[in-house]
Amino acid sequence: MRFELPEELEMLRSVVREFAEAEVAPGASGRDEEERFDRPLFAKMAALGLTGIPVPERYGGSGGGWLAYAIVLEELSRVCASTASALAAHTSFAVWPLYRYGSDAIREQLLVPFASGASLAGAGLLEMARPPGLLPIDQQLYAVDENDEGFSLEGTHPFVVNAGEADGYLLFAASRQSRRLQAAWINRNTDGLTIGKRIHKLGLRSFATGELSLSECRVPASHTLGRDGRAREMVQPIATAGMLSAAAQSVGVAQGALDAATAYAKERKQFGAPIGRQQSILFKLADMSVAIEASRWLTYQAAWRLDEGASGEHEAALARNYAADSAVRAALEGVQIMGGYGYMREYKLERLLRDAKCIETAIAVGGMDHIAPQQNKPKPQR
Repeated sequence: MRFELPEELEMLRSVVREFAEAEVAPGASGRDEEERFDRPLFAKMAALGLTGIPVPERYGGSGGGWLAYAIVLEELSRVCASTASALAAHTSFAVWPLYRYGSDAIREQLLVPFASGASLAGAGLLEMARPPGLLPIDQQLYAVDENDEGFSLEGTHPFVVNAGEADGYLLFAASRQSRRLQAAWINRNTDGLTIGKRIHKLGLRSFATGELSLSECRVPASHTLGRDGRAREMVQPIATAGMLSAAAQSVGVAQGALDAATAYAKERKQFGAPIGRQQSILFKLADMSVAIEASRWLTYQAAWRLDEGASGEHEAALARNYAADSAVRAALEGVQIMGGYGYMREYKLERLLRDAKCIETAIAVGGMDHIAPQQNKPKPQR
């Protein structure tokens, strides 16, 4: 058993880190302040082959695996978790499902431009705390007028990732006829599709999220996934990919916090010596480092399981919960080490803390149901 990455993945990390420092980091604070998604930056990621990592090359992807995907998100999140979130939403909630569950026609006609990054994908998120296949109470999106040629979408979806920026969306809707879950791909320019209000968040502010409204939006059969009740089977694998994404982003945010705190501790002097020599500061940095390393290998294990063809559900859930908690703690400790400078917007630690908390809160929706096995409850006595 060798706990080291293959040389090609270390090379990938080096390339993405250089790109992140040169292209992503300089404008991160400005994008956060303005809540602005940077489409040209996404195009640059596409040029590097980062927009369709788990998708084979024949369909526009780069033919990499989930471990490569996790490393990319980690390195981007070190400097800008919002940029990583947009890429993660594009990949795990839309592009990969198109490849995994789409027909050959969908792969050939729809997938290629999105996996290659020529187009940006978005998706409507399901509330994973509910049983698979059921819609949350506040999602009133329905499939109506169903026939062999397709169906129409009616209603609203309150939480859509890359909303208003994406060129197409993967949406789940409840069938009014069969009560089954339906999955549909809908292009941005479809008649009846309206971009609703944008959601303003504590963190991940340049990661666009918002509402979609749909009225008589016709979805042809060629743009549907998992028909005849099979859409329900898509929910958990997509959720697992999302959990892996959150774990990798958390590792990157925590590493960014550690890097910033360490650099400050080396430069800031008290009584003629860097504060990094003080035992209390050293203990904080050491604890941060231990938690980050544990988070990283939990995440890599989950990615490896997916690459091996296993479900990876349990491992991804472990990684996302531990890594998200560790990221919040690391960012808090970083703020403490930097003192008053830690919560000033001129420095990135306050942004890392907000982003870490946003990731932690978002994944908390899923609860702990993927970690602890469900206990059989005794049947009530009559």
